[in-house]
Amino acid sequence: METLEYHELVQRYYGSRLEIHGNLKTSASCMSPSTPIPQSTFDALRLVHPSVCKKYSGCGLVVPEKLQGCKVLDLGSGSGRDCFILSKLVGQSGHVIGIDMTAELILASRKYVQYHQQKYGYEKPNTIFVQGYIEKLNETGIQSGSLDVLVSNCAMCLCPDKKPVLREAFRVLKEGGELYFCDIYSSKAVPEHLKQDPVLWGEGLSGALYWRDLISLVHEVGFSTPYLLTASHIMVHNSELQKKASGITHTSATYRLFKLPKNRKQSDAVVAYKGTVPDHPDLLKFDMYHCFETDIEVTVDAEMAAVLQHSRFSSDFSIQSSDKPSCHLNNPFLLADNLKLHSKPSTKIGNTEEPVEKYDTTN
Repeated sequence: METLEYHELVQRYYGSRLEIHGNLKTSASCMSPSTPIPQSTFDALRLVHPSVCKKYSGCGLVVPEKLQGCKVLDLGSGSGRDCFILSKLVGQSGHVIGIDMTAELILASRKYVQYHQQKYGYEKPNTIFVQGYIEKLNETGIQSGSLDVLVSNCAMCLCPDKKPVLREAFRVLKEGGELYFCDIYSSKAVPEHLKQDPVLWGEGLSGALYWRDLISLVHEVGFSTPYLLTASHIMVHNSELQKKASGITHTSATYRLFKLPKNRKQSDAVVAYKGTVPDHPDLLKFDMYHCFETDIEVTVDAEMAAVLQHSRFSSDFSIQSSDKPSCHLNNPFLLADNLKLHSKPSTKIGNTEEPVEKYDTTN
């Protein structure tokens, strides 16, 4: 299939067929969060209109820390659930843009903008929804270097070519900006014949990127190393789909990438977290390998030092140069095994129920 055909397939699949997220055939949209949800995020989630949550079809919760006043773009905003959570967290001074190629979802999301504005007590809306392709942000008028944070919730697995998505994300981010995204990954490269199956594609399985290819792809575009936060095994409920995808397993994994200065200082560093990020006074779990306790010095590699120095977290850390090396490999399948998350559909984030279990990603 050509790119246009994939786009039309996804628009049909999510625009008319999937009236509620329960129509999906995998556990991706029913995963329990593997890390505790910050109180401010949970409070915002509870305020989102129930109709918006019912149509949610993502595979995670894409809400990074310290968003007050940020300009945020949601790539593949779907029902708008994540956008309305972010709308509360960025505050009246922040701004949220949701982009999706499916007209029905954009129109449905726009219906609830005023509802959430009033719910949050804002003088004017801080959220807009735009129909467009996440591979072609330039066509929507989004300027280069204009955004602080990009999020995405199981949207890239529905794109036939991931590189233009990442290239556009890199372009519109400010220097020091972050792409924080959850997506589906495969245990090995997906054969071309499986990519022709409309249901496998619509479920995000045959369009899933082989996880090792992500590292080379983001480096080629210019991003930092992908930092893995959490991962969960995806269970395929449909027996026919299980047979078609035989030999390939999938995880839902959340990564964060940063747009760092090209001519930055390259040296390892000793850093100490100041405990100043909202909701994280004692510990900031940055990714599976970096958990920063307040006022405790730790050594990080040169790239992580640059991330902390040039991102919106720069004021939250003291940083001193060091010559101690550090290196990690971000394997989502290994993390999913360690967390032992094999789909827990009884906990439904989309329906605003509080998670029954909390998992520590540091083990």
